[in-house]
Amino acid sequence: MILKKLAEIVGKQYVSDSQEEKFIYSRDQGVQEPHEPDYVVLPNSAEEVQKILLLANEEKISVVPMGGGLVLSGLTIPQKGGMVLDMKRMNRILEVNEKSHYAVVEAGTSQGMLDAYLKKHHPTLKHSLPDAPPVATIAGNIAIHGSGHLSQSEGGFHSEMVTGLEVVLPTGEIVKLGSCSTVPYWFSRAPLPDLVGLFLGWNGTTGVITKVGLKLYPRPKLHDVLLFMTEDVDTIPDILYKIIHTGVAEDINIGITPKPDYLEGLQITIISIVANSHEEMKLKTKMIREALREYFESKDAGFLPAPPDMKASFLETPQKSLTKFADVQKGGGFEYVGAIMPIERIPDACKAGLEITRRHDIPYGLGARIVGRGHSAMFFYAYPFNRADGKEMENVEKALLDTNEAALKIGGIPWKTEIPGQQLILKHMDHSTYEMMTRIRKLLDPNGIMNPGNWEAE
Repeated sequence: MILKKLAEIVGKQYVSDSQEEKFIYSRDQGVQEPHEPDYVVLPNSAEEVQKILLLANEEKISVVPMGGGLVLSGLTIPQKGGMVLDMKRMNRILEVNEKSHYAVVEAGTSQGMLDAYLKKHHPTLKHSLPDAPPVATIAGNIAIHGSGHLSQSEGGFHSEMVTGLEVVLPTGEIVKLGSCSTVPYWFSRAPLPDLVGLFLGWNGTTGVITKVGLKLYPRPKLHDVLLFMTEDVDTIPDILYKIIHTGVAEDINIGITPKPDYLEGLQITIISIVANSHEEMKLKTKMIREALREYFESKDAGFLPAPPDMKASFLETPQKSLTKFADVQKGGGFEYVGAIMPIERIPDACKAGLEITRRHDIPYGLGARIVGRGHSAMFFYAYPFNRADGKEMENVEKALLDTNEAALKIGGIPWKTEIPGQQLILKHMDHSTYEMMTRIRKLLDPNGIMNPGNWEAE
């Protein structure tokens, strides 16, 4: 009966309860335990999402929204069955406003689609791309407070680049948030009461995002990268401070990897610079070099000459190197554990990550992206594993728990974390804050249908 009702809403070809479909949607690339949905549904409009949520309320069936399915930490695994709401059919680019620098896209629009569209139709504009495969969706990325190659220089986290949302509430109402709620334009969340945050970082427990207004930025003509090598991790906060205060770096990343062998024990700070002329590029490069002069003159650190092939990989946006590293164990398993933290805690995060990987005997990639001109860092721990090797999976599960605990201990907060990690955060959270979160969820979702199991204390 429910399958029939869903088919009446979206069409027979866009709903399934087949075992093959349920298997695919029961898991992601991480180590979280699979849970099968009862149905998989692909809506094509906000009105179809509305009808689905009204049906889910009537039948008391849980709903799990899904974008690209690349979150890695089980946030789109249906913990209590129900239906997975795959948003990929809703992938239309609705508007690009060149003068006010924003785009309006449907929730299933991928990062790659918007990037390709802008390059073809609006070549002087771009948006902030995360280092994720192009199929990652814009709505999914902003919903988890994602970051990208403009996070340091422009708008901070991608959730801070949102100018407005259209959302279907758990009880079925379609609401617009931001300037688009009052006038025809999606230019800003101010000066109205800002309700957008009710749907960012909530792991799909407060509603279904159907449209996103997103800030766009100028696309300069030239792009170059400087590589600064250090061997003392404790120098990194000061080095970052000096780079950030030049005001000329578009993106700043740190990478730590044991491969190739000559990189073990070293850190690479990757400084991206853009310009509209060669003269501007030379000036910005000179400013960076002058800011770090004391380090390379003392021989404590230095710029790394990069051959063309090596530099080309660092110039990619998004960078494909992390995607390649994801399957270094040749088993299809990958965990990308993030933590948002103050810049000065990066050395402690590096040391904790190295100690955890040694203890659990797993390969690693560690690094950080600077956010908001040094206001914070998104530090990542990348743990690849062979899904066919039970011992490797067990080691990564233990490393996940240790990593989340280490992040909180040094003053960071685990990012887009799995349910055990969410529960760990809630243990550290001010009790009144959690009580407020619970009341908000109850108000928006009285029947508790939205992605149950997430942001719930043990």
